[in-house]
Amino acid sequence: MPEYMEVLPHRGLMDGIAETAGVPVEALRLLLTILAGYPIAAFYLKFLTSINDKVVHHMFFASCGAGLCYFNYGNDTYHSILGIMTTYFLALFLRKATTIFLTINFIFHMTYLLLGYYYTASNEYDILWTMPHCILVLRMIGFGFDLTDGLKSEESLSKDQKETALKELPSPLELLAFAYFPSGFLVGPQFPYRRYQNFINGQYRGYEGSLEAGLRRFGAGAFYLIVCQVGLSYLPDSYFLTPEFAGEPFFNRIYMLGFWAKFSLYKYISCWLLTEGALICIGLTYRGVDSEGNPDWSGCSNVKLKLLETGNTMEHYVQSFNVNTNQWVGQYIYKRLKFLNNRTISYGAALGFLAVWHGYHSGYYMTFLMEYMVVSTEKQIARFYTKVVLPKWGHILENSDIYKLVYFLALKSYNIVYMGWCLVAFVFLKYERWIVVYGAVNYYGFLVLIGWAVFYHSYRQLARGESRREAGEDRRVQQKKSEEISAAGGTQSEEKKPEEKKAD
Repeated sequence: MPEYMEVLPHRGLMDGIAETAGVPVEALRLLLTILAGYPIAAFYLKFLTSINDKVVHHMFFASCGAGLCYFNYGNDTYHSILGIMTTYFLALFLRKATTIFLTINFIFHMTYLLLGYYYTASNEYDILWTMPHCILVLRMIGFGFDLTDGLKSEESLSKDQKETALKELPSPLELLAFAYFPSGFLVGPQFPYRRYQNFINGQYRGYEGSLEAGLRRFGAGAFYLIVCQVGLSYLPDSYFLTPEFAGEPFFNRIYMLGFWAKFSLYKYISCWLLTEGALICIGLTYRGVDSEGNPDWSGCSNVKLKLLETGNTMEHYVQSFNVNTNQWVGQYIYKRLKFLNNRTISYGAALGFLAVWHGYHSGYYMTFLMEYMVVSTEKQIARFYTKVVLPKWGHILENSDIYKLVYFLALKSYNIVYMGWCLVAFVFLKYERWIVVYGAVNYYGFLVLIGWAVFYHSYRQLARGESRREAGEDRRVQQKKSEEISAAGGTQSEEKKPEEKKAD
């Protein structure tokens, strides 16, 4: 075949736009799908809210979501359809056999997801059909729990379960619309079927302010997206694997890693904010009224911006980041393990589930192990500071402006530096990559944690020994006093005897 007739790979419009913009075509499709939530919301509010036939609403959301899924993943859309319909038929035939239903539903979705990871995984965070499928897995597992909760008496349900329990099985169309809800199926957030049901029934339509609140969230999302792109253009992931980074001064390395982690987090935060803005605009996120009596549209918020940006600890990051997923794990995993009667085991199991849900890469497991260790260490430090440091030196420290400034700077530095350490494994995924970055910063995260553990447990042992010695000394003093009192009592008795005889 002549050279000029060589067959080239098929290239579409999206490929050309992505090449011009200098971004992967998968990322461009993802962004356009998230932004599509806004015109979909506008169309729905203008033309469909006045239609009383709920079937029209379900068809609209199911077709829009499935169409956007096909736009991103083509024929791989069948994976999500198969998952949704499997849960439907399992519920149809096995709902009353609650243990069997929940077990099969859970095992099917987790196994299917893990097989998907196995056959598609690479060294990077891939934008493939497995990305929305991991959202779907949580949605279908939670849906199964809500269905079985609907079979229980009201008295046996917790407050959260009462708000999400389903008395009846929705139709296949209703379940498809819920699972494929635009701006919710791709990157989250998680929300229960009851919220979707209330939205379709019009329970959230009589409240004002959703458009303004949604556009504010859109503006915040656009800002974080710009900051992310600019920041990562100066500190790309690949730089931290180079000898140039390893050759930087130590403090430069750990602070650069910290700021890189911030920019990397903003990638996820921008997507969640843009998604949430569309959900607010369409009116799905109503939560009630705030302290001032105004409508609260934060019902599907996946990030707490104020806490994220002003917090000083890893626990603050956990509380402010991926909020809906954390709430889902708390409600459907952690609290369901209450029968173990051990919070530590339940917490560890919840983190283990999150790691498995993310995939096989060792980086996920190292990340959640680090989260557990760092949060536990923070609690130990806070306890030590409150019970040991403040009682001895609090009257001096709390009146010192210099100490307050040093304390603030130390917390902020810790916040930046340790966020970098904890996010390394999550981004670089494979051991042979994230261990290179850990080595480039001299494994400082491990060394600090180990050093604190040795100090803290040594101090506790010494404190216990001192407490035992003091308790022993107190017992000896008390015993001596008792003996003196007994001896004095005996002497008095002997002195009384002659007097008693005289009286006789």
